[in-house]
Amino acid sequence: MPGEKPIKKTVPFTRTQIEKLEKEYPTPFHIYDEEAIRAGARRLSKAFSWVPGPDGKKGGFLNYFAVKALPNPYILRVLKEEGMGADCSSLPELQLADAVGMKGEDIMFTSNDTPAEEFVVAKKLGAIINLDDITHLDFLEKCAGIPRLICFRYNPGEEYCHGNTIIGNPDEAKYGLTHDQILKAYKMAQKKGAKRFGLHAMIVSNQRDEEILADAARLLFGLAAEIHEKTGITPEFINLGGGVGIPYSPADHLVDIEVFARKVHEAYKENIVENGIAPIRVVMENGRAITGPYGYLVSRVRHVAKKHRDYVGLDACMANLMRPALYGAYHHITVMGKEKKPLNHVYDVTGSLCENNDKFAVQRFLPEITPGDLMVIHESGAHGHAMGFNYNGKLRSAEFLMQAGGKFKLIRRAETANDYFATLDFKGSDFSGLAKKKAPAATPAKSKKQ
Repeated sequence: MPGEKPIKKTVPFTRTQIEKLEKEYPTPFHIYDEEAIRAGARRLSKAFSWVPGPDGKKGGFLNYFAVKALPNPYILRVLKEEGMGADCSSLPELQLADAVGMKGEDIMFTSNDTPAEEFVVAKKLGAIINLDDITHLDFLEKCAGIPRLICFRYNPGEEYCHGNTIIGNPDEAKYGLTHDQILKAYKMAQKKGAKRFGLHAMIVSNQRDEEILADAARLLFGLAAEIHEKTGITPEFINLGGGVGIPYSPADHLVDIEVFARKVHEAYKENIVENGIAPIRVVMENGRAITGPYGYLVSRVRHVAKKHRDYVGLDACMANLMRPALYGAYHHITVMGKEKKPLNHVYDVTGSLCENNDKFAVQRFLPEITPGDLMVIHESGAHGHAMGFNYNGKLRSAEFLMQAGGKFKLIRRAETANDYFATLDFKGSDFSGLAKKKAPAATPAKSKKQ
């Protein structure tokens, strides 16, 4: 926003700590700052502490952490300890939530094109099932039965136009029920035996404007009042989605969670309280805002090449962090040990994938880079490792949790070639043979006599 001071990007560890870690675990790898994650989670909960519970008293707010952002049980356990639930969209994500002890209505299951077996498991766990399409109501009834509590995802179409390259505009999105469909769906669910109801929409993503974020809440609160008026059904909770953004660039402003919460509270009083349908709980499903700012991809420079442009080649690639290639997203880069050097060189920072869009930065001003430099790519704590893949035979990296006192806990080992080949059965072949052979030692070139 105009007038905002630039954010100073720093890392919570030292080059010495990384070099010590590298002795056992080679780069690249992701590091997540546990203390910072916990502090951010507590700030969100405190900001929304005004949300009433079913009895009308405070304590009704809950953030369902979007597991897709960082699907690691160690992270989920930390967030469970901070009072969060889990937003799941697949069977493995449900299994992760179950593994850390999340049960029942602490799990929200929001998916699309959902297979029957996943509805069955979600219902067995007692998770809140959030339907993405009106036809899924009959499908759910046939495969798992209608639960007492059911939720519907709303798509406002042209009524809301604050989309972006990540989520798109609602009228082009495959998610959610239209206005007429959602009114019909509540009555259908009630006739099929549902007794309790929720309302959900995820219509903004990585949004840092508090007023736009609050607009989504106003829209849903108004819809809840209309649902009550036209169907006699009052949703017992409203899920605002997880669109709170983070400042990827130093020039971006940080969302003021307290201001956002206050605006939502004002909208709640205007639309929920004044229409006589309080108390309705307010919940969210933030993932990016919870872990994104507190993750760091650590990588070594392999090569520096001068062609039509100057290129810095890392030992990481877009298999470790896809967002820059997928969205053209900015991720800040710190060169460890060169933080105070002038940014007087322009580079494309690339990975080793055989794709020309395998770039972490394009025409980025950095200090002069030499092979062996240690680079840290910021904001990899959400949709980083989670979006990894094995194209080109690339192996996904390790993940570490940086705990109090600077202790690093390995929470996911790096993949090996054996992992890559594990699902193959090619006439019993042992693919590890080549890897076991030692490369011949390099010999110095003999100089020619002049």
